Amino acid sequence: MAGDAPPPPATHIFPDGSDAVTDFSISIVQAPPVFLNLAASMDRAEVLIRDAARSGAAIVVFPEAWLPGYPVWLDESAGAALWGHRPAESLFRILFANCPDLEGPEIARLADLSAELSVEIVMGIQERRGSSIYNSVVRTTPSGWRDIHRKIMPTHNERLIWAAADGSTLRPWPGTHGPVGALICWEHWMPLARAARHQHGEVLHFALWPAVTELHLLASRHYAFEGQCYVAAAGTVLTRDDVLDGFDSLDIAEPDARSILEAIPAERELLKSGGSAIIGPDTSIIEVAASGDPSTLSATIDPGRLAEGRLYLDTAGHYSRPDIFELHVDARERSGVRFTN
Repeated sequence: MAGDAPPPPATHIFPDGSDAVTDFSISIVQAPPVFLNLAASMDRAEVLIRDAARSGAAIVVFPEAWLPGYPVWLDESAGAALWGHRPAESLFRILFANCPDLEGPEIARLADLSAELSVEIVMGIQERRGSSIYNSVVRTTPSGWRDIHRKIMPTHNERLIWAAADGSTLRPWPGTHGPVGALICWEHWMPLARAARHQHGEVLHFALWPAVTELHLLASRHYAFEGQCYVAAAGTVLTRDDVLDGFDSLDIAEPDARSILEAIPAERELLKSGGSAIIGPDTSIIEVAASGDPSTLSATIDPGRLAEGRLYLDTAGHYSRPDIFELHVDARERSGVRFTN
């Protein structure tokens, strides 16, 4: 795990010791999971990954909480936040049972696919860790490297189901083309989280969103310029029918839990609009998906361009003023209970 190693310097020296850069292709999956059905979603993910690999993708990116689906009922269903509300409790129990564990078979399957297909996979998950759920993103590589970032601050009603993570996963991820990294959703409006990521000298940043709205696209383009890196902004296309059909695919008699999803207003058929984009370090949009189009979005990027913009702006270097500003990041894994002798 990358989190077990000290952060490498922010350089673009590659595993063979060279400083050469080559173009490579990124694909962003926008198709929905089989909502709340972890096993069926994994089968769908494998099909989508194989399709992207056949099309030449070196990196395949999935949106926020794709496994087993972003909890849209928090935004859409009346009663989701009521204390002691039996339908909400039942739905959370089903969600918890369908969240992958970092050391479980689902992440191992992604690692096997990375090795078999020679692709990196970046997957947004609701991670079951102990007795809590974290909003996380996992990266697997062909060489067997595995990385994770956990969202450090769930936003507003997300705090009903997700725990806040510590700073131990705010570490750089070494990549074939140089450092890469990820932030999830509103972490992109946390200035110090951005500063910590920029310090790693990212070549490519994964911005995971439920869907890439106009506001989210603005944040992603800002990140690309501030970090002088490419950004893959990933969002899902998800309909109300996807939500209900996914739940029904579990083939369980849980009418209380289903009632929360049924409460999503019928006129809200398109719940998440996709809108993924691949963005250049000058904020240019290299590729962008049309709203509601679930097709996989792909583009080729050239890391060799990155040095050009850093002539003007390097927020971790010549534009940083460390004599005035200093950021301390506690990257230790924190536990609420420690035993000492």
